Amino acid sequence: MEIVGRLTTDAKVNETKNGIRVVNFSLAVNDRFKTGSGEIKEQVTFFNCSYWMSSGIAEHLLKGSLVEVSGRVSANAWLNAEGEPKASLNFHVDRIKLHGKANGTSEDQANTEPATDENPF
Repeated sequence: MEIVGRLTTDAKVNETKNGIRVVNFSLAVNDRFKTGSGEIKEQVTFFNCSYWMSSGIAEHLLKGSLVEVSGRVSANAWLNAEGEPKASLNFHVDRIKLHGKANGTSEDQANTEPATDENPF
């Protein structure tokens, strides 16, 4: 699956108990559609993303940047402390393509594939 969206915050690098680094970030994906009555509606879907390949990309994942990610999606549902149902969408990222910086200027279209010796990310 592929999605394109804007980062809602700067990416953060976290480390597991085993010392494995993961890049976590959130994407907002905007969708615009027309209802049966002709009214145009906008809907935003948020995805919590994790990228396990290489943490070097994190410095390029800044709030407002436009990125394209591919991977798989999963859902998480739970009850909060007040007993209310909550849910989130998680995206397990295999590949990241940068489309532009937060201020709207073009980035070098850096791609990330699974890490190799040649890939700086």
